[in-house]
Order: sequence, then C-alpha cells, then structure tokens
Amino acid sequence: QVQLVESGGGLVQAGGSLILSCAVSGSIFSINGMGWYRQAPGKQRELVAVITSGGSPNYAESVKGRFTISRDYAKNTVYLQMNSLKREDTAVYYCNADGYYRGRYGATENFSSWGQGTQVTVSS
Repeated sequence: QVQLVESGGGLVQAGGSLILSCAVSGSIFSINGMGWYRQAPGKQRELVAVITSGGSPNYAESVKGRFTISRDYAKNTVYLQMNSLKREDTAVYYCNADGYYRGRYGATENFSSWGQGTQVTVSS
C-alpha cells in the first residue's frame, strides 16, 4: 500500500510564502511523476506543477515565476515552494505521485495515489 502525507499548508498574507511537502511511503520500487494540484471552492481540481522522474518541472501559467516544485529522491518527497502568494491561490492543495510498488504477494504493481489535501489560505 502506498500513502502520501502532505504538510505545510496554512494561513498567510498576500505576498507571503509557504512551502508544502508531500512524503510518499510504502514498499516503493520507483516513483515516476510527482505533482501538486489544487481545488478552490466551487471549482474543479487543477494542475499547479508537476515534476518528472528526471527532475523536469512544468507549471500552470498562473504560478510560473512564483512557485517552484522540487523533489528529494532519497526521501521520496516532493516540495512546492510558493512565493508572492495571491488571494486566488487559496485552495486545498493535493499532491499526486505515480510509480511502482511491491504489492500483494510481492508482485510489482503500479500506483497513482493522492494525498489527503492541505488547506492554503491567502488573506489580503
């Protein structure tokens, strides 16, 4: 079984910064892509940033130049550094990861899992 545990959300004033972390645990063989998504009230979940197994990032246009995604391969952790936060960044942020793990009976199985979500609130 694979679990993703997020941390780092909270309340911050506009213009401020936060860093989110998401640790992947379980009998992991390898992790491919990792990413962050967000969902604001009344809106659909949207991509914020993703990073490939090789470390190449991609960002939503709305966060380019303000957010930075990174990963620690040894810790199976992905981070999202958020700077110059705006009110419109307010949302529940979810991390996602996909890869392979040791499943039941030792078989190699693929996974694509989500974290529980962490609230980010930006006040004016």
